Amino acid sequence: YNRVWIPDNEEVWQSAEITKNYKAGDCFLYLRLEDGTELNYPVDLAALPPLRNPDILVGENDLTALSYLHEPAVLHN
Repeated sequence: YNRVWIPDNEEVWQSAEITKNYKAGDCFLYLRLEDGTELNYPVDLAALPPLRNPDILVGENDLTALSYLHEPAVLHN
């Protein structure tokens, strides 16, 4: 399963793992936060949550080496 970043009011971005495959027409992404909380995240096709980079890339000195380069990825790195 892939991991994504979802907006959070307190932490700005929060990491979550997708726990069920997304199918076209689904209204929610089924997620598990890092603390184990299950979440049904509403899907907005215009603004899907950004994908998280693999753990092997965390702490990379060269940001161009990241698979996904967006605000949460840069802040986490």
